[in-house]
Amino acid sequence: MYLKIYKSEGQRLVAACDEEVLGKTLKHGNAVVEISKAFYGEESVSEEELQKALEEAMTANLFGEKTIKCAIKCGIIDPDSVIMIDSVPHAQVFRV
Repeated sequence: MYLKIYKSEGQRLVAACDEEVLGKTLKHGNAVVEISKAFYGEESVSEEELQKALEEAMTANLFGEKTIKCAIKCGIIDPDSVIMIDSVPHAQVFRV
């Protein structure tokens, strides 16, 4: 899995995706989503590292089966909140 953490004014945004989807362009209707290294990073991480980052995140943008499974396993997202974009699972987290 790939992970990039953005920090701004004490807030953390986590962008994470599976290795298999990094670099892909997904289409859903008129929407196009590019899963780029520029946004999702070039750092490969373990499930434990992703879990720690998610626990500290205020916002997260997640793509891929392994990444989503990790977020569900650690209670960060509800399985019912996962959507499919071009056959790839996707979820977002917003904590207030």
